Amino acid sequence: METKQALLALAALAQESRLAVFRLLVQTGPLGMAASKIAEELGIAASSLSFHLKELSHAELVQSRQLGRFIIYSANITTMNQMLGFLTENCCGGNPCTPVSMQQCATTEA
Repeated sequence: METKQALLALAALAQESRLAVFRLLVQTGPLGMAASKIAEELGIAASSLSFHLKELSHAELVQSRQLGRFIIYSANITTMNQMLGFLTENCCGGNPCTPVSMQQCATTEA
């Protein structure tokens, strides 16, 4: 993941309602959820939800598909994993992050 895409994704998640929507969709899994159900679950007005879903879609954090007359939204797990990889790249100086490594990092900083 490039820095620009990571910034876009992090900015999209840096808002309470969008973070709640994304977390709900991650919990829901690949089957996803209709926008009306998301609004009901989180108590977000449909007009606000539409805006938040657009922002999450623009950041490639959610994807949508048509199912009859409904639009089903699901978390884009690929983008989420790329973002996590970007954030943890070279974590602990390239050493596995274990309690021992964490203790060594703390000792080094002191």
